[in-house]
Amino acid sequence: MTAGLQCSELTSAAGFSRVARRNNSLSSIGRLFVFAFIFAVSIGIASGFALLGAWVILPFAGLEMLVLWLAFRYIDRRAGDFERIAIAGDRVEIEVCEAGRRNRYELNRCWAQLVGGDGARLALRSHGREIEIGRYLDEDQRYALEREIGYHLRGR
Repeated sequence: MTAGLQCSELTSAAGFSRVARRNNSLSSIGRLFVFAFIFAVSIGIASGFALLGAWVILPFAGLEMLVLWLAFRYIDRRAGDFERIAIAGDRVEIEVCEAGRRNRYELNRCWAQLVGGDGARLALRSHGREIEIGRYLDEDQRYALEREIGYHLRGR
């Protein structure tokens, strides 16, 4: 993670609490090994062509590896992203962690409204603020979250 606030899940005695995380198929070490393998193969092939006289391939291979490294760095910075929604008493707490920065929102349960629906974009709105939720979920999971939050917002 980068400097600044570290992402951490809060534990609370909430009646309802859900955490949604990004789907990461590789760990940081796994991404490093994949990058090292691709780097070795690409530079190895480019070096072979350079030895045969096609030296122009080397800068392009280097550029390709730079772009790949930037993409892996972007993925690695966001691998720990999550959002947590908790409803307890008269409060709705939303914690969003993106790229190592944590934002926490509290809404009054009585005034909070669920916006969106049908598995599309989902947000909680209160007093002119709208906080998007369910970004890391697919359509079916967002629909289930919508039903659960709606149920708990009504207090049943």
